[in-house]
Amino acid sequence: MHNLTLAFEGAWKVLLAGLILGAGLPAVFALGIRSLAYGAGGDAEVHATGTTGPKARPIGTVGGYAAFAVVLLGIALGITFVVATGFGKALSFEHIYPTIVDKH
Repeated sequence: MHNLTLAFEGAWKVLLAGLILGAGLPAVFALGIRSLAYGAGGDAEVHATGTTGPKARPIGTVGGYAAFAVVLLGIALGITFVVATGFGKALSFEHIYPTIVDKH
């Protein structure tokens, strides 16, 4: 019974990581695209010559770039984890920022 508990404990961690990295980062990217469209004044649409489109919303642009920064940070952390593991090191989150440390 103890082995089954360990298997379920490991399975939910893998599921959570898959949801965050597998679906979470693309969802944040899509939110950034949508936020940039909102910041530009709405959907991507063509207006007749001489007419003005909807006014721009700077908060949407800022939100879009913030979402892209989160996605780039996730990608950088993933690459750092893979490279650190390849060199026999580990990625530690003991401090505010991640550091590469020797495996114990």
